Order: sequence, then C-alpha cells, then structure tokens
Amino acid sequence: MLPSLWEAVAGTPEITWSSRDEEGRFLDFSPEFGRVWRWKDELPERRLVCVGKHVHGRSALVSLELLPALCAASGEPGELAPLEQDVVDFLGDQGPCSTADLPGLIGHERKQVARAVDRLQRRLVLTTAGAQERVQGWPAVIVDLLSRRYAEHLERLPDAEDARAQLAEVVLASSRELSAADLAAVIGGTRTEASHTLDRLVDEEKARRRQEEDFVLYLRKRGG
Repeated sequence: MLPSLWEAVAGTPEITWSSRDEEGRFLDFSPEFGRVWRWKDELPERRLVCVGKHVHGRSALVSLELLPALCAASGEPGELAPLEQDVVDFLGDQGPCSTADLPGLIGHERKQVARAVDRLQRRLVLTTAGAQERVQGWPAVIVDLLSRRYAEHLERLPDAEDARAQLAEVVLASSRELSAADLAAVIGGTRTEASHTLDRLVDEEKARRRQEEDFVLYLRKRGG
C-alpha cells in the first residue's frame, strides 16, 4: 500500500542486499542497499524524516509534513506499562540513548526492553534518532521521545477525522486502489472508521468506489 524506499533507490522490488565470494561468504552491501542502510539512520539523525516502527509495526519513513496527521489519527498513547514508563522516564531525563545501552542503564532484561521500545514506537511515543557505532557487531539504534524530537512540527495537530482523511488521500495516491481493510492496516483504527474516511474522499470527489463481489474498493479519482 505504501511506496518503498528500496524500490525508489534500486528501481526493483527484488532485494539484492549484498555481494558474496564464490563460497557465498558476505563481502559487502550492494551499493543500493548500502545507501538505504545509511539513510535509515542519517535521515532521522538530521531530523529530515521521522523513522521508526510507526506504521503497522513496520519500520517506515514518515515525512515531517505528514507526521502531525499520523499522530493526530493515532490519538493519545494511553496508559503505559511499568517498563514502558521506565523507558520514557529515563529518556525524558537523560536524552536520546542507544538500544544497546538502555537495558543496563534502566536495569531491565534486554529482550523485554527491546519489546517495550518496539511497542512505544508503534504508539508514536519513541522514534529513532540515528545510530551508535559499536566496537563489535552492528551499530545500535538510538531512540528518543518523538514528541521532543519533532516538537516544532507537533505544536498544532489537526482534527483526528481530518488527519485520517489526509493520510487516506496519501495512501490512495500511492496504491491507486485499496479497501477499507487495507487502509486500516496502514493507519490504524477499525475497518468501519477506514470506510467512513474513504467515503469522505468520495464525497469530496477525491476517490470513487468500485463494488466487488464481497467488498468495496476505493480508487483514486482521475485528476485527483
């Protein structure tokens, strides 16, 4: 349903992420994958794009123009679990921290902290803020409070219904056609809410309906 950074860089959905020797041993990233790998850290570090597991639990790049709509559509995160609150309190007091260092600093088991960080990204509480090089192994992701890192962009949030309509219009422009279930999978909420949002686009002449046997598809209106 959404455009892929990999496809934009490589021009194909087929992922060729590495070069290998005759025995199949890893030599280096492919040039295209190396670029994507750098950008996933460099873009949020420079605050050019919000990057994190913010869309259906998958790592996604969210433009700063759309970030207020995504936050408004998601609503308040609600009550946090004790471990999640510990993570948020630590980052709030100490600032951004790598996921490699965070467990030891707050005194919790690594896997539990990793799951809490993932949940907090899905709820738009945390976001990534670059990478920390390590002496051994891969670089570690740095996380920060999303509301602090992009505070200037989140001073005024749109109405929740307007936000969902804005997101739906962007998703529809990318996918050309989708169902209410497709939209709900991307921006959250129920199928009923997604259907109401897409019907609004139809009323505004930004989309049209096509009835299938068991469901309705919404298509981008020509010229919309």
